[in-house]
Amino acid sequence: MKISIIIPNYNGSMLLKKNIPAVINSIKKYKNSEIIIIDDCSVDNSLSVLNSFKNNIIIIENNKNIGFADSVNIAVKKSIGDIIILLNSDVRPDLDFIKPLLFHFENEKVFAVGCLDKSIENGEIIQRGRGIGSWTRGFFQHSAGELDKKNTLWVSGGSGAFRKSIWEKLGGFSSAYYPFYWEDIDISYRAWKLGYEVHFEKQSKVIHEHEEGAIRKKFNSQYIKTTAYKNQFIFVWKNITDVELCMSHALWLPYHFLIALKNVNLAFFIGFLKAFFYIPIILLENITLRNKKIISDKNILSLFKK
Repeated sequence: MKISIIIPNYNGSMLLKKNIPAVINSIKKYKNSEIIIIDDCSVDNSLSVLNSFKNNIIIIENNKNIGFADSVNIAVKKSIGDIIILLNSDVRPDLDFIKPLLFHFENEKVFAVGCLDKSIENGEIIQRGRGIGSWTRGFFQHSAGELDKKNTLWVSGGSGAFRKSIWEKLGGFSSAYYPFYWEDIDISYRAWKLGYEVHFEKQSKVIHEHEEGAIRKKFNSQYIKTTAYKNQFIFVWKNITDVELCMSHALWLPYHFLIALKNVNLAFFIGFLKAFFYIPIILLENITLRNKKIISDKNILSLFKK
């Protein structure tokens, strides 16, 4: 089984110095393996740092900044791996984090496996990695789930393993989620709808310096909030196909608009308008999913009730 570790990078020079050695050590025992780092037009000294590791890694340089999803898609296409392991530049894996992941892929129905993410937040370590979701007031809501179960609604694009053959069938990350957020939830959900499985492995551990990542350093809080709303709308319009849930979304929208107006939540309105720019992509992918889907939205969500 060939393994490719892919790390997208934007202005993460200090994180690369700290975390790449751990990535290199973790993959040494696997003969058919590679580490690909794709740089999304960094303006710091990331390339200089990457060149210092060039004997151990493959470097891809984007000609322009294209965002997380498209950067990962490019790297996956150029990879040799049967299994693709995605890591963020702010993630440092444990030495033996790969082996527990590979066990799950003995089951051909498994699309992806998520790691136990030991996230450093406000000086504390919070364990994450398993996701659940619910349909609430006309929207899909995601949250962290208990860590003692094997299934997960999605696998994080910052610390998870994916079967390349199924990734290609799904078309990879959707560019509609530019520049970040929800693309990993989207591809995992589409896998569930087509009858594949998505697992969580708590023995595969990584340290995630969440507050040091590129998103919070490059973008202000209002832009991040707007993008999150935009992509939440896109996810619903693109993936939810159960008629009852679609009607529920439409009926609840006036309520959400009134609440946003009352709270002067401009990010909600801007996110809604921005989502409309992606209507052609959304409609095409929604129609495609309707023609292929095996599992209903309600049946998927029933697996992840709190």
